[in-house]
Amino acid sequence: MPKVSEEHLQRRRNQILDAARLCFVRKGFHETSMQDIFAASGLSAGAVYRYFKSKNEIVEAICTDTVERIADPLARIVEQDPLPGIDEVAGRMAEELVGIQSAGDGEADPLRVAPQAWALALHDPQVSPVVRRVMAHIRGVWIQYAERMRNAGRLPADADTEAVGKALFGIMPGFVLQRLILGDVDPDTLRRGLRDLSGSLP
Repeated sequence: MPKVSEEHLQRRRNQILDAARLCFVRKGFHETSMQDIFAASGLSAGAVYRYFKSKNEIVEAICTDTVERIADPLARIVEQDPLPGIDEVAGRMAEELVGIQSAGDGEADPLRVAPQAWALALHDPQVSPVVRRVMAHIRGVWIQYAERMRNAGRLPADADTEAVGKALFGIMPGFVLQRLILGDVDPDTLRRGLRDLSGSLP
């Protein structure tokens, strides 16, 4: 029997995750069954279970992918020299989020899954640790950025960089919710707002 390539395995995995995102957007996490995911992916139960043993494992994989698609690019941005301003870091982060949204196929917008995962984390003891880990990792990148700002003299020497990072982290979910619900915000809007705001601060 010929060996299955890593590329083939990754394609199958992505096929399942894309199908799960579509189901979650259509029906929500709780109402989506594994049978729904089998049907949407076009794969047999055995093929899906080869990759994921449960719906929660699929949710965890989606959250992990989110870290790679948001936190890693954000980390590269905040590590740049010279250090970009808040408006540029937030704007480029927003561009990454829009890129994730654009990668979806209409109804299967990956960004629409995020608020569902946040809500699920409030009361599901299995999903909560995964979402908390994702959020803490992304927030940690913002705290790292705040530390670099202090070291560069853009914040007072005694600035609480953890508090600054926590405040900056709030930009991401705020952008996501405005984009999904109000539909009138884009990366340039975020840049302009933060640029004007920072220029008005004492």
